[in-house]
Amino acid sequence: MRTQRYKNSLNHRLPQLLRLLVRHVSTQQQNLSTKLVIFYDPSAQLSYMELSQKFYEAMKACASLKSTPIAQKLHAKLISTGLDSSIFLQNHLLHLYSNCNLINDACRVFMNIEHRNVFSWNTMISGLVGSGRMSEAEKMFEEMPERDPVSWTSMMSGYFHNGQPENTVNMFSWMIRDGNCVDDPFSFTCAMKACGSLGYVKLALQLHGLVEKFDFGSNMYMAIQNSIMDMYIKSGNVSHAERVFLRIPDPSLFCWNSMIYGYSKLYGVESALDLFNRMPERDYVSWNTMISIFSQHGFGVQSLSMFVEMWNQAIRPNSMTYATVLSACTSIYDLEWGVHLHSRIVRMEPAVDVSVGGGLVDMYAKCGCLESARRVFESLMEQNAVSWTSLISGYAQFGLEEEALILFNQMRKAPVALDDFALATVLGVCSGQKYVSIGEQLHGYTIKSGMDNSVAVGNAVVTMYAKCGNAQKANHAFELMRIRDIISWTAMITTFSQIGDIEKAHKYFDKMPERNVITWNSMLSTYTQHGFWEEGLKLYTIMQRQGVKPDWITFATSISACADLAILKLGIQIVTQAEKLGFCSNVSVANSVVTMYSRCGRIEEAQKVFDMIYEKDLISWNAIMAGYAQNGQGRKVIDIFENMLKMKCSPDHISYVSVLSGCSHSGLITEGKHYFYSMTKDFGISPTSEHFACMVDLLGRAGLLEEAKNLINGMPFKPNVAIWGALLGACRTHRDSELAEFAVRNLLELEVEDSGSYILLANTYLDSGKLEGVADVRKLMREKGMHKIPGCSWIEVKNRVHVFTVDDTNHPQIKDVYRMLEEIMKKIEDTGSYINVRSSLRCQGYHSERLAVAFGLISLPNWMPIHVIKNLRVCNDCHLVIKLISRVTSRELIVRDGYRFHHFKNGFCSCGDYW
Repeated sequence: MRTQRYKNSLNHRLPQLLRLLVRHVSTQQQNLSTKLVIFYDPSAQLSYMELSQKFYEAMKACASLKSTPIAQKLHAKLISTGLDSSIFLQNHLLHLYSNCNLINDACRVFMNIEHRNVFSWNTMISGLVGSGRMSEAEKMFEEMPERDPVSWTSMMSGYFHNGQPENTVNMFSWMIRDGNCVDDPFSFTCAMKACGSLGYVKLALQLHGLVEKFDFGSNMYMAIQNSIMDMYIKSGNVSHAERVFLRIPDPSLFCWNSMIYGYSKLYGVESALDLFNRMPERDYVSWNTMISIFSQHGFGVQSLSMFVEMWNQAIRPNSMTYATVLSACTSIYDLEWGVHLHSRIVRMEPAVDVSVGGGLVDMYAKCGCLESARRVFESLMEQNAVSWTSLISGYAQFGLEEEALILFNQMRKAPVALDDFALATVLGVCSGQKYVSIGEQLHGYTIKSGMDNSVAVGNAVVTMYAKCGNAQKANHAFELMRIRDIISWTAMITTFSQIGDIEKAHKYFDKMPERNVITWNSMLSTYTQHGFWEEGLKLYTIMQRQGVKPDWITFATSISACADLAILKLGIQIVTQAEKLGFCSNVSVANSVVTMYSRCGRIEEAQKVFDMIYEKDLISWNAIMAGYAQNGQGRKVIDIFENMLKMKCSPDHISYVSVLSGCSHSGLITEGKHYFYSMTKDFGISPTSEHFACMVDLLGRAGLLEEAKNLINGMPFKPNVAIWGALLGACRTHRDSELAEFAVRNLLELEVEDSGSYILLANTYLDSGKLEGVADVRKLMREKGMHKIPGCSWIEVKNRVHVFTVDDTNHPQIKDVYRMLEEIMKKIEDTGSYINVRSSLRCQGYHSERLAVAFGLISLPNWMPIHVIKNLRVCNDCHLVIKLISRVTSRELIVRDGYRFHHFKNGFCSCGDYW
């Protein structure tokens, strides 16, 4: 009787409910109306099973609509009809509430179910994990009386989609130990996704082994293979993914698309493109992947060409395609293409979605069209954190920090969540003394909001303090970081490098848990920038031994270190390695090779490398000009400078330093004056102290001392040590002790801490016979605690660098060196061209360059030129001696002192005794 009453009550009320559902569907989603139409006949008597089926169909349709009011009405009708005790309908009601995001209502239903089955528990867990309530889901999972594969997979999937892949792996391990569900393919695919996102290579191999152990059947074969490949590629083990791919008889489109991306990582862009061309079929994912690969590897033009080909193949692009192509336009700063793409998007698409809108803002901002970026930004229906950050970054990039900070304040007031990237970008705006207080406030905000746990934000804080010159606060921020990545450690290396604390920089480098090529380059640059070239080259050697793949920065830095040390053989070896890896075509690497050959006296080789540079930049021209200037070929410097102007390459102040230096060392007075005055007239370059020092040196060498003095007096700023030193050197050459004293007085007013100027002054007094002045200078040096920089020379023989100092006694072959030197000196004196004058105050010992030359004579074959490098300027006496050695031995001698090259041959020097 009771059941019959339930049926009658439902029969009377169900038509009204169903009409309500149909009417609701017709206004919201017409295509679902067929699922809710029930052919109801009031005279018909429905069975219990038929009524349950009708409710099930209604709840299923409502779940697809996610309609909260209808869900609650259905629940109410279920109660009024008395069918709320049906476990079948209760479970589907749980599912309905979960789909409508009414988790609390679902929990109440679940608690009222008397006889819960596995489906009840699984549905409730699925609803909780879908709402991000993982702790409640965990508790419920632990309380389950029994579990099936869906239970485990629901928890694993929940962890993964809530950003906890480690817990996904842990749950999978627990499932394996439980032993009841190990043959479920879906749990394996979920575990493999987590493994890929974590990059656990060893676990990937173990999971693959377990999959091979179980036979999941032909229906699941391709899905499992797809997951295996995806796992290997995302964990960085592309070679294993390739083996799986080659073993599949008929790879799916997913496999092909995954392998294209994998090949770009394993073999490079060309291999990825070759695989793309061999695909039996392609979809929009294939094209998007290839376009993205080109863009990510810096091939912006090729990325745009691929997009055009995709369009020609009638493959309609989607928002991901547009976003990627816009990124390619941004990377090559192709505003014209970006504007064309914007027009196409407006013409072809019904609306601009969030990702495309953000891409447009970023493109316009990075191309400097800030007003256009602002207009696009304001036209967006939804402004998310990415579009805000792109706009802020654009203003900051072009030096508009004030406007960037104003935008950031507007972003904070807008209904948008402030993410890590946005905060990191704004912290980057504060990287300078002007906004250091705002940066400190932002640092406080990161701590207060809990965003200091973000690695990106932590790195930005460290970098901000480093660029503000506060290494102590940078170090403190670094120590407070809970999680650090390679960027964090590299930032600290850079921080201590900036303040010259090489020891601490190396300490952090040694403590790093892992390193990449960027980190090695950072430490390498730290050494070379602070003059520790030998340590830098040792680090390069260690880097090679540890199998770290170098990039163009590695080679440019290492070759520059060889240039500074004038170590030709090692430099050539590094250049050879760069050639093998294809980096010599990089303009920065080529520029460093030009500099190395120039500084090693191989100006012909430097010219050959320069000629092969396809797209020469200003640094290329400056490098070759500096090389010729250093080798005393002023005319050649002028020729190259004029060629540079013909190539429409505008010079900078460094270019003019090379030109004026070349004129100075070659006695080109008229030319030097012309270029000195034309730099301001033709290019608006105001002369710096370097240019004035070159001009004083030029005039002084030519004996135009009064003109040099007048030039100094007319300078728009106070002369520095280099300028007075240049005048003093000229006074010594031309024995003008009166003007020398004038230069000396000005030098002493500058409180020079460099001993070189005092030594030059003492020598000037000595040459003029003013011994009292010599004594006064030496006394002043003692009072200031100054010591003469010891002169040293070195020579490379059989891959070893041999260093000599004045009157050296430490070299293992020093007796043979002195024996050779005495023999050579006797031959020189026999020519009658040299008299060894010994002063009572300054005994003429054997300077380091003579010892190095003598060692070269006994160690190198007769046909090989002898290359010697000295840290100080070669003295007049040694210059004459080495000239005569080249005559009596018929050997080519090349000496690079602290100022320039001297090529000695047959008794003559390339400087023409003008140095």
